[in-house]
Amino acid sequence: MSNSPHIFEATMENFQDKVMTASSQTPILIDVWADWCAPCKQLMPILEKLADEYQGQFQLAKVNADEQQQLTASLGVRSLPTVILVKDGQAVDGFNGALPESEIRAVLAKHVEAPAEDPYEKAHRLWGQGDVEGALALLSEMNQKDPDNLKVLIDIAQLKAELGDIETAEQVLESLPPEEKMQTQAKQLAARIKFIKQAGELPPVAELEKTLEVNPKDPAALHQLALQHVLKEENAQAMELLIRLMQADAGYKDGVAKTTLIELFDKLGNGNPDVRTYRRKLYTLMH
Repeated sequence: MSNSPHIFEATMENFQDKVMTASSQTPILIDVWADWCAPCKQLMPILEKLADEYQGQFQLAKVNADEQQQLTASLGVRSLPTVILVKDGQAVDGFNGALPESEIRAVLAKHVEAPAEDPYEKAHRLWGQGDVEGALALLSEMNQKDPDNLKVLIDIAQLKAELGDIETAEQVLESLPPEEKMQTQAKQLAARIKFIKQAGELPPVAELEKTLEVNPKDPAALHQLALQHVLKEENAQAMELLIRLMQADAGYKDGVAKTTLIELFDKLGNGNPDVRTYRRKLYTLMH
């Protein structure tokens, strides 16, 4: 059972008070589910996430169909999961089955006021969706209001780098206090700038792949193809190629494979699962 104040178990005994009467103040979303129902288990985390995100704009009432058979029957449930939205004591909307989050949001939007989205989170959502310009506009507005927010400033530099404005990104990096340059975000920015600057010097991917077909241990091709993967955010493939380069020629370009791996680890952060995997592989190779 969730500890959220916006989620509760509905029963035959509390249904009138906690659902029907309470819905005159706050919409109640009823989720009828069962332990044996796989779609129910897919749907429930989404509903719980939305209930917390909406911060009391609606309440989520969970009805265990096996334990509350009388209530389930009175609701006219014929399949699981069944979701019913109650407002002012009336069922105003609902759906059956495990809908994707976007469709559930569309149902809620018709009856429930959505919470204001945090501008920083919205910027990162837009960034993740590929809307770099939209994310940059939001972050720039935040920067104008709070120029001392280094987290926002570094994000702006990251976006500038993605858009090819390396000069601005480098200026931001250089302007940071020395202690901030040691933080994860700043290290990631420095690594990204370095990789982007190397991009113009790289042969095409197809050419590098052909070279490796002929000679799988060609150190230059392994290194350059790894960098191509980095630029496409295909980090696991890049790290695998750098490990291959270490195995083929650990001393190539003064140990550039190891150096680049460590820069990638900095860029991605220790929480990244690929970093954990390839840090272990690097350790094994070195010892």
